[in-house]
Amino acid sequence: MRLTRRHALGVVPLLAASGRAYAQAQPWPTRPVRLVVPFPPGGVADVLARPLAQILTDRLGQPVVVENRGGAAGTIGAAFVAKAAPDGHTLLFGTANELTMTPPLRSDLPYDPLTAFAPVTPVGAFPNVLVVRTAHPAQDAAALIALAKASREPLTYASSGIGSTNHLSGAMFAEMAGLKLNHIPYNGGGPALNDVLAGNVDMLFATQPSAMGLLRGGALRGLLVTDRRRSPALPDVPSAAEVGLTDLLVSTWNGVLAPAGTPEPVIQRLHQEITTALTIPSLREHYAAAGAQEASSTPAEFLALIRDDLRRWGEFIRRAGIRLE
Repeated sequence: MRLTRRHALGVVPLLAASGRAYAQAQPWPTRPVRLVVPFPPGGVADVLARPLAQILTDRLGQPVVVENRGGAAGTIGAAFVAKAAPDGHTLLFGTANELTMTPPLRSDLPYDPLTAFAPVTPVGAFPNVLVVRTAHPAQDAAALIALAKASREPLTYASSGIGSTNHLSGAMFAEMAGLKLNHIPYNGGGPALNDVLAGNVDMLFATQPSAMGLLRGGALRGLLVTDRRRSPALPDVPSAAEVGLTDLLVSTWNGVLAPAGTPEPVIQRLHQEITTALTIPSLREHYAAAGAQEASSTPAEFLALIRDDLRRWGEFIRRAGIRLE
């Protein structure tokens, strides 16, 4: 049969559409899946990602391998995933740091947090906890604020880097309490904690999971958690609202995202498997022991969370005049 040019042109989009449908109908995954954690091994994101990866390995029938690509407050790993093939075989175990906190500080960010990814679901969230070494003279948040106001030199607070959740929590605390504090950035949360323990820095707004062991062991004292309510994992530590800092609300979340353009059936399958995994008692217990609360949502709700957090942190960073140094 002979096709006219008009008919032939009409076949092209049909073939393209059928090709897309065929590609989306293929079994997934067909090979190991990389779950990129944009921070070094042993950090909070890594601790939460690994048990989830093991459950997904069992459920998907292919290895889900955690790959750590740390650096630049999580943006190196995020950029790697943003540029990966959108076929569901490279995923980001993302955090609020590289998706909503650091972006307002960087005009050269190699990805757009709102368009470079297809959000799947958050998996866990936790507040930060203001900690001091046990030998610190401040026994509670009110005493720390009074000490900071009376001190001839600004008290110091550590962070894992400029634009990190520790940094922005400390800056927000200083603004709301009317304090002048000296920010000391480190290359990671571990070194920041170590210098607080050594007495070289006064305080740190630690991510709750990173401080749990030291708080329970008595090496650190918790003065408040950045939430309206006390944390179930730290029931003896007051909430920010209890100490009069009602708007000191910082929730650091983790979630799974795919590169933008990943087929919708893959996103739906991932969402189904991850939300099912989050109901498994062993995973819930692991998260609770680490100080994180299980959290999930639809992809649309996750995108709305990212958008709202990005707006909120952007407004605060501009108001506080925070810049990369």
